[in-house]
Amino acid sequence: MSFVPVSGPATFRAGQPPTIEFTDATGARRVPLPVKAALPVLSRARSADDTHPSVALLSGAVLLGLRLVAAGKVAPDARTATPAWRVHGLDARDLDAVERLAAARAYDDLPAADAAVLVHQVLDAVADTLPRAAPTVAATAALTGAPAAEPTTPADLTERVRRRLAERVQEDRAVLPELVSISLRVEADEEELIAGSVRVVLQIHDERDPLHVCDAALLWTADAAEHGFGRRARIHASIALRAAADAWPVLDRLLGLAVPDQLTLDGDEIASLLDHVGALRDVRVDVHWPRSLGPELTTRAVLDRHDPHGSPSKDDRNAELPLQESPFSAEGLFSFRWQVALHGEVLTDDELTELAQAASPIIRLRGAWTVVEPTTAQRARKRLIRKVSSAQALAAALTGVTELPTTGDEEPASTEVIVGASLLKVREQVLAAATRDPLPEPAGLAATLRDYQRQGMTWLADLTDLGLGACLADDMGLGKTITLISLHLHRAAGPTLVVCPASLLGNWEAEIERFAPGVPVRRFHGGARSLDDLAGPDAGFVLTTYGTLRSDVASLAAVAWDLVVADEAQHVKNSRTSTARALRQLPNRARVALTGTPVENDLTELWSILDWCVPGLLGSRQAFRRVWGAPIESGAEPTKARQFADLIGPFLLRRRKSDPGIAPELPPKTETDHLLGLTREQVVLYEAFVKDTMDRIERADEDSRRGLVLALLTGLKQICNHPAQFLKQSGAVRLTGRSEKLELLDELVATVIAEDGAVLVFTQYVAMARLVEQHLTAVGVPHQFLHGGTPVAQREEMVRRFQDGDVPVFLLSLKAGGTGLNLTRADHVLHVDRWWNPAVEEQATDRAYRIGQTRPVQVHRMVTRGTIEERVAQLLDRKRQLADAVLARGDAALTELSNEELRDLVTLRREQREAAMREDA
Repeated sequence: MSFVPVSGPATFRAGQPPTIEFTDATGARRVPLPVKAALPVLSRARSADDTHPSVALLSGAVLLGLRLVAAGKVAPDARTATPAWRVHGLDARDLDAVERLAAARAYDDLPAADAAVLVHQVLDAVADTLPRAAPTVAATAALTGAPAAEPTTPADLTERVRRRLAERVQEDRAVLPELVSISLRVEADEEELIAGSVRVVLQIHDERDPLHVCDAALLWTADAAEHGFGRRARIHASIALRAAADAWPVLDRLLGLAVPDQLTLDGDEIASLLDHVGALRDVRVDVHWPRSLGPELTTRAVLDRHDPHGSPSKDDRNAELPLQESPFSAEGLFSFRWQVALHGEVLTDDELTELAQAASPIIRLRGAWTVVEPTTAQRARKRLIRKVSSAQALAAALTGVTELPTTGDEEPASTEVIVGASLLKVREQVLAAATRDPLPEPAGLAATLRDYQRQGMTWLADLTDLGLGACLADDMGLGKTITLISLHLHRAAGPTLVVCPASLLGNWEAEIERFAPGVPVRRFHGGARSLDDLAGPDAGFVLTTYGTLRSDVASLAAVAWDLVVADEAQHVKNSRTSTARALRQLPNRARVALTGTPVENDLTELWSILDWCVPGLLGSRQAFRRVWGAPIESGAEPTKARQFADLIGPFLLRRRKSDPGIAPELPPKTETDHLLGLTREQVVLYEAFVKDTMDRIERADEDSRRGLVLALLTGLKQICNHPAQFLKQSGAVRLTGRSEKLELLDELVATVIAEDGAVLVFTQYVAMARLVEQHLTAVGVPHQFLHGGTPVAQREEMVRRFQDGDVPVFLLSLKAGGTGLNLTRADHVLHVDRWWNPAVEEQATDRAYRIGQTRPVQVHRMVTRGTIEERVAQLLDRKRQLADAVLARGDAALTELSNEELRDLVTLRREQREAAMREDA
């Protein structure tokens, strides 16, 4: 039975030996053929109507592979354990040929990127097949001269094949089509231009000599001595012309001429040429326009206040918009319109009309002829691009570009933006808000602001006066609360609603009473709550929790708030939660988000916060992921992070304790990683759990694998903490002697108490905290434990007792105690286990290392050697150096590791196992 690659998709299978699957002539079954056997079939395949695109792709790849081998571009493959050949030494032109072949032969089930990978695989298969092939494959005999039965290896063949290939190439350099290329030269005299036509002349180029160019007429009518090209130049020029005609069908007329010298184009064909310049460039055919005729018209988008009757009037363009009458409280006040320029000079309205009404793509403007590209003519006819919201207008004004509306399958594109006068002054103020001279402290503030706090208040005042929102993302402990209180006093325009975690209600109430005495403050939380009498500039503050907001959003939405403040705004980092949706329902003049960690996991969290502060600034969630999130997180476009920082910079103020001049009075902070060993019990548990769970992971389907990986990571961290946590032991169980972490805890706590200090002990597991609590009770160390179930009133009392020095050891679960608390009595912070996100750990540490701290702070982190903890600690050290736009994804990222990478990550290192066994012996 003969097998033909014409009745269905042919699939390339990489392996030893490489094979290609075909369907038989009936399409009834698939048959794998070695590349060696498939070469004669594929090398004769043509792009007929009944040829599947996959076969056309494979055929083209085989022919390209034969040419590359003929050019001597092969070498032994050092990547494989068994001897093999591969293509080698590909230059930019070869790689371009691969990309063009992949793009031309891609189809629905095989995009261009995958097609390019397949082409490279076929090239390697051809390179490996030819030196081994039987003499019936003519190319093999021509290249090697070795009989099929001769047992040869790539190493044996290297010198012989290279020598024969070099001789073959020297014999006839003209076998390479790239030695000749073509281009199109546009010409026209005055009479032709008046008639709306031009001439296209075919030119021939010698790829080895850039200065050697001639018209096709000379190549076809003169002898080689006159035109200087080789004997096969016409053949290769015809091949190049055929490819160009595939890209621009008008050139089919040239192929029908005995001497393919030139064509005369009418208006429609000129427009078609302009449309196909990119397609011609893809097949390496340039179009050369005369300097006096070339397309010199450029278009830009002009952003200005929207005039429903047409372009902005001259008065509108020159008028300065009073800042107190901000446009940012309404939608649809701005629009993008096309501006067309000739040699950089903007066309008048009359010239635009003439351009829009022109019947030919060749038009005379300002005394000279010019060619008008179809997109330029379309933009002249449809001058209005679209109306946009004020936030979208401001985003375009800040970045200088905007995305063009697309239809169908068009790729998103962007264009340069010219900002109209109505936005220029606003943009200048937004950009200068964070650096201009600070405002004086507001009346009624019972405190002296630090310079950076006054600057923060000024920045917030400028943006909120414009009706814009902002995100104050200073490090924890730098005084975001007092900065917000100052903003309220400065505005004096109505009630301010603060939404925060329940644990921070007491802190907010105390800070307002301390720094703004006399300003009303009430809690909208619990059973007795009221929103009566909130009108007027003296309405003061209302404090509520995210939980109350969710349950009683209707009552809160009935008040016309001046400011709405989201404290610890990472609580609304997911815009799809009921909390985030409720927050968006509250009416307000301006919004402020306060957070020390604007990004914990991915950039979509930052989008959620900023989209609440300044709705529409970053576009839709989907558009944000496409334009910003995915490119930044992947690192594929290094400039994206900087461009994104420029866009959000005016609306996100981020200061760190380490910044010069921010908090010079803060004492030093010392961070120490304590490398600890495992006990024998921990080693046995660790290795057994890794073996059992990895076996299950390797057998698991895709849906259950992620859960198993997370369970593995959690279990290993618990074993590293203490065997009793992993085994879920409680009550009267022995804790000592089973974990070095507990022993180090004893040493550090004893030292701290002896020096009259205080320590915060953080763990991410309540169960581990219970074990530590049980141990501290047994050894008689005064302590207290705060967790997620601790009532608000009890939390506030625990904070007071610790700050007053009544309790030296404060044990906290990381989620419950990692935000919002002022615990400056502590001069030591101990992390029993690692939260695999450096921002969260630093936020917890900042409970002690914040404004008000007068003593050096020592941070202790426990890390078990040779385990997953040590390897993740090394990753965390690198993540701490990344900018805010580069993210720490925590455990979730580890679920995407391959089984081999995961096993390497979690396997206990041999030296640690041996050390534990020696210690126990």
